[in-house]
Amino acid sequence: MDSPTPATGATGTDAAEFVRFCYHRRRVGWPDLYDEMCAVGSRGLFRGWGVTELAEHGIGFSLFATPALASLVAQVVAEEQAAEPRRAGFSIARLGTGGRRGQDPRPELDQEDDAQPRATPALVPVPAR
Repeated sequence: MDSPTPATGATGTDAAEFVRFCYHRRRVGWPDLYDEMCAVGSRGLFRGWGVTELAEHGIGFSLFATPALASLVAQVVAEEQAAEPRRAGFSIARLGTGGRRGQDPRPELDQEDDAQPRATPALVPVPAR
């Protein structure tokens, strides 16, 4: 009888590289990354490997393989986030002033529009899961 999970499990270097490839395409966590991995696998975008080849390298998309895959995703995402801490933060002041540091990012009064506040672009950091 065939096992519902891949024989090698999702622990090999190829499996981790596949997850990393998908994470670089779309920097999200589980379960959104699962959707990206399914899309990449169904289109053969990683080394030309389809779902069958991915299963041979430890990546399974079945319900039975999901816990191992989720664990691998958590490990790879944590490694990627630790390796690139500069991606987690950014300067709103820099965005609001056209790249000049040290200036106040708050809306300024626009003298042409009769003291109407000017909208300043702002980004809100979202913590990683």
